[in-house]
Amino acid sequence: MEQQPAVAPRASAAIETVFRLEFPRVVAAVTRVVRDVGIAEELAQDALVAALEQWPGDGVPDNPGAWLTTTARRRAVDLVRRRENYARKLQEIGRTLETTAPPQEPSGPDDIDDDLLRLVFTTCHPVLSPEARTALTLRLLGGLTTAEIARAFLVPEPTVAQRVVRAKRTLATKNVAFEVPYGPDREARLGSVLDVIYLIFNEGYAATAGDDLLRPALCEDALRLARQLAALMPKEPEVHGLVSLLEFQASRTAARTAPDGTPVLLRDQNRRRWNRMLVGRGITALDRAGATAAGAPGPYALQAAIAACHAHAPAYEDTDWAAIATLYGLLAARAPSPVVELNRAVAVSMADGPAPALEIVDTLAAAPALRDYHLLPSVRGDLLLRLGRAGEARAEFERAAELTGNARERQLLLARAEACDA
Repeated sequence: MEQQPAVAPRASAAIETVFRLEFPRVVAAVTRVVRDVGIAEELAQDALVAALEQWPGDGVPDNPGAWLTTTARRRAVDLVRRRENYARKLQEIGRTLETTAPPQEPSGPDDIDDDLLRLVFTTCHPVLSPEARTALTLRLLGGLTTAEIARAFLVPEPTVAQRVVRAKRTLATKNVAFEVPYGPDREARLGSVLDVIYLIFNEGYAATAGDDLLRPALCEDALRLARQLAALMPKEPEVHGLVSLLEFQASRTAARTAPDGTPVLLRDQNRRRWNRMLVGRGITALDRAGATAAGAPGPYALQAAIAACHAHAPAYEDTDWAAIATLYGLLAARAPSPVVELNRAVAVSMADGPAPALEIVDTLAAAPALRDYHLLPSVRGDLLLRLGRAGEARAEFERAAELTGNARERQLLLARAEACDA
């Protein structure tokens, strides 16, 4: 949007918060109607403008998501009536646009009727490059801005913007169907679908920007989509691996922040606040991943096994760090990346001490992909502090604080920098 109505700052912030939470559902619902993700996104933005005009005076409706979706659908009716080239679509979908009836319950696992899941499979179509799939899905389902996506993947913002625009254009010109595909087509997209669901969960678990560490609605959407995939593809071990990983991660949500929203590090978390039901679900899904695997575990199953090590430890001091370091070594061999190596360094530091871990981190410092990654100086600062090099540690924490886009993380890192003087 280039211009928004003049609205009181507090009211505008509240409306945009609601919109950010509901945005993926609005886009998914409207995409099902107009069959074009680009047009659906524009209509969702138009609905936000309408909310900014009406809600400050009328009040926020009881069901803001339904209001936004209905408004976007009505805008779709106006759009197709104005444009001659949408006359055919109007004839096909006109009656559907005027109703807001909820979707019917699925009759079986293969008939799951979920617009968000359809949107994931659509944006993960192989006509798009892997980078374009990721950027578009995070934009539409994660509700991230291009700046936030660029920060998360350490690439220039114009690059992300171009990927999103080209991806929407490609889906439209190739007439990609808005559906959950069957058979080989579904299997061909599975890897990308798993990756973007994980990325959506991660954005909810540790927001790249904003005032809050967590965005629980994104975590809930990602976990629900993963569970639906498991029902849809019960013989795929990596689907169960992803479900397991997300269940374990979600189990810690209540313990990850203090009452004032300040982040709580893993070692300081009250494990009695971990959700034992979700831990149990994670264990069950991990067992299914192992039972359906024909060979060595995949990347998501390995990450779930790492999370299980944390879940089984009654206290931080009881964590089997040697096992975690070994699992990270296997993960690095299966899916090598600088971030995996950074996590392995943390595990090595706990199993063998900070000195060998610092050698790993110093090697990673030269990796271009981690140049602006705030967790690299954060981990390095922790290792330096444990080695008694407090001055160097403070500088690393301050650099990490400069790099993060999340206000809560910045606050925590600056507090750690201050603590180095003591």
